[in-house]
Amino acid sequence: MALEKSLVLFPLLVLVLLVLEWVPPTLGKESAANKFQRQHMDSSGSSGISPTYCNEMMRRRNMTKGHCKPVNTFVHESLVDVQAVCTQENVSCKNGQTNCYQSRSNMHITDCRLTRGSKYPNCAYKTSQKERHIIVACEGNPYVPVHFDASVEEST
Repeated sequence: MALEKSLVLFPLLVLVLLVLEWVPPTLGKESAANKFQRQHMDSSGSSGISPTYCNEMMRRRNMTKGHCKPVNTFVHESLVDVQAVCTQENVSCKNGQTNCYQSRSNMHITDCRLTRGSKYPNCAYKTSQKERHIIVACEGNPYVPVHFDASVEEST
């Protein structure tokens, strides 16, 4: 009886293993575009941001797990507006890559910087609201932001 069950289950096991072989390894892994959105997008608006905004958002968005991410910027514009930056002025990225784009207009952002002396697990951030042009790296099809490269003041 046990041998009969084994003979019935064996082909099913082989089938499951074959299917797993075809499943892309990225299944369950966060895409670069989704990671960008998690780490940098907060379209809920920039008015009324408290001094503890960065502490709360960095924790909520999983950027204080295992270590304190030293610097992060949240963009308070619609995702569509931020994605549109990928069709705007092409500029060089900090690392020399050529897939960075600068926004034509200022955007509302919040810079989060780890405060001096702050150590994991007690990550503490300074919250600074700004209006700046953003520079993002874009990839994929559709061409979307995958990395926040910098923010720059309007040049006069």
